[in-house]
Amino acid sequence: MKLKLVSGGQTGVDRAALDVAMRLGLPCGGWCPEGRRAEDGPIPDRYPLKVLSGADYRARTRANVADSDATLLVYFEELAGGTRLTLQFCLELDKPFKLIDAAEIPPRQGAQALARFIARHKTKVLNVAGPRASQAPLGYAYAYELLLTWLSAHPIDDDGLAASMD
Repeated sequence: MKLKLVSGGQTGVDRAALDVAMRLGLPCGGWCPEGRRAEDGPIPDRYPLKVLSGADYRARTRANVADSDATLLVYFEELAGGTRLTLQFCLELDKPFKLIDAAEIPPRQGAQALARFIARHKTKVLNVAGPRASQAPLGYAYAYELLLTWLSAHPIDDDGLAASMD
């Protein structure tokens, strides 16, 4: 099994994760709310997300944390909204998480930290979460660069794990 990136499909950081995975030919997916809701309207069908019947953003967020080995949380200075909720679910479900403050850490340095985290936790399914585009206009670009740098810098091994960037 190759490394799989999942997210809830919201604008911003979530979509960056899916776009990077699709660009690199990696498996991707995750849960989205009923109606494929996002702040910009229905999530486009090109994103291979499963609809969580009867679910809202909260339930979708919990399902993505629960179904992943670990979570990457990208944020800008303060955890807020759904990003903070994702951290709460990581703690509640005892799931490993990596916090990266995009306001302080350049994408390349964030990619190195993520590589060490992934290797340490032997992650095969990574949930990627962060603010939506209206809350952090730079979120998509930052997350895209971080993830592309990380995944381009080292191959996925036979176990589906990305090697460390050390």
